[in-house]
Amino acid sequence: MTRPISLFTGQWADLPLEEVASLASGWGYDGLELACWGDHLDVSRWDDAEYVAGRQELMARHGLKIVAISNHLTGQAVCDDPIDRRHQEILSPAVWGDGDPEGVRQRAAEAIKDTARMAAKLGVETVVGFTGSSIWKVLAMFPPVPADMIEDGYADFANRWNPIMDVFDAEGVRFALEVHPSEIAYDYWSAKRVMEIMADRPNFGLNWDPSHMVWQDIDPVGFLWDFADRIYHVHAKDTKRRLNGRNGRLGSHLAWADPRRGWDFISTGHGDVPWEDAFRMLNAIGYSGPVSVEWEDAGMDRLVGAPEALAFVRKSMFDAPDAAFDAAFSSK
Repeated sequence: MTRPISLFTGQWADLPLEEVASLASGWGYDGLELACWGDHLDVSRWDDAEYVAGRQELMARHGLKIVAISNHLTGQAVCDDPIDRRHQEILSPAVWGDGDPEGVRQRAAEAIKDTARMAAKLGVETVVGFTGSSIWKVLAMFPPVPADMIEDGYADFANRWNPIMDVFDAEGVRFALEVHPSEIAYDYWSAKRVMEIMADRPNFGLNWDPSHMVWQDIDPVGFLWDFADRIYHVHAKDTKRRLNGRNGRLGSHLAWADPRRGWDFISTGHGDVPWEDAFRMLNAIGYSGPVSVEWEDAGMDRLVGAPEALAFVRKSMFDAPDAAFDAAFSSK
């Protein structure tokens, strides 16, 4: 059950895809998780056969597979409230349009549908991304938040994402929501609620990124066990807690890599994620999909860190025992 190791191109979108593919291939990656921004993948061209073939040819020329495609930035705008200048900075001009909030949400939803169509054209089974959330803004629960306001937030998510998932179902493509701050599912219990809402949508699952759990003191390995049948993609990203009595978990509006933050993303294998236990659990739940390195360490040059992360994952990841071993062990 050897899993491919890929590089998520979201943090490399300032470079042309040709250059990123060349780097990743030279380092020894098996494939790429293509971001839908920069010049890496334009999902609005899903019905352009020449464009689709060109993306496939580029990857094949570098000996790489497209293991997943990711549209986090556009997905964020589907449910977010408020929609503001932060979104304008991350969305394409076509999705932003005139900036009218509901218009942005509707155009973002259509673009995510196109992402499913592009995945099908490329022969990719999983789209990774965000959903946004209309209730993240009330996280502090003060002023006191009426229970029906929270319920309305989950209902808004269901109303906006069920029509999107109809297209994913029709195309035979899965969506993997990255459990992440600012999403409708950002921790254990919010993920539990979302999966209850989407229980009858087998193509809606989760992207497991342990870095977003560790700094919240959520057990990322137990999360794998509890959501075993809906883990559709894996990000290898580490985090380091820097709690010293002054630094807080919420980050204090400080920039990434500021030493006053209570946590930061860090090179895979240098942080607090229990990687050996995680890989053992991935074996236990039968996860056979890609492990995708997501490089976000602001304290290390990515040209140094990306090959280092690949070496760490390749060294640390191991296959489950084969059937012969299981049979011999169980007979004792």
